Amino acid sequence: MGGILPDSLTQLGLRFGVVGGSGSDREAITPEGIEALRAEIDELEGPRRTEMAARIKAARELGDLKENADYHIAKDDQAHLETRIKRLRGRLKNAEVVEADHSQDRTFAFGKTAEVLEEGSGKVTTWTLVGSTEADLGAGKLSAESPVGQALRDLPVGDAVEVQTPRGSKTYRVRKLVG
Repeated sequence: MGGILPDSLTQLGLRFGVVGGSGSDREAITPEGIEALRAEIDELEGPRRTEMAARIKAARELGDLKENADYHIAKDDQAHLETRIKRLRGRLKNAEVVEADHSQDRTFAFGKTAEVLEEGSGKVTTWTLVGSTEADLGAGKLSAESPVGQALRDLPVGDAVEVQTPRGSKTYRVRKLVG
């Protein structure tokens, strides 16, 4: 079969954020990411649902539901809340927790944090490589599936890589691992 072993398929899938090889919908996520996901679901299914039920009850008590804007707004908000919960539950169901590989202490791997230099501007940014669903550049979380994340993933400390971005070619260098 062309020399690709099943383990190689899994490793290739993990490199690009999909876990389990072809045909799988599993998403790589860090241990911290799965904790945050569970906490958000708990918040939405607990206190937020309770608040929503109270809003709907209060709006119902205002009278005629046909012309009650507060009631209709509350019901729309409830639908958005339930949709968000459903999406988060789907993410949780498809999540595959991937621990940072500390056996490769000199490479910028999934779950690790590194200082990265953008050589053209001299700007140094601290990024953690995470799954696409937990990416947040403002918080220093770079998706391992993004073009920059793919290029930097498994890059040894000190090495540089050129990446085509929407704003042109940029060269990034992994300066050091953090933490």
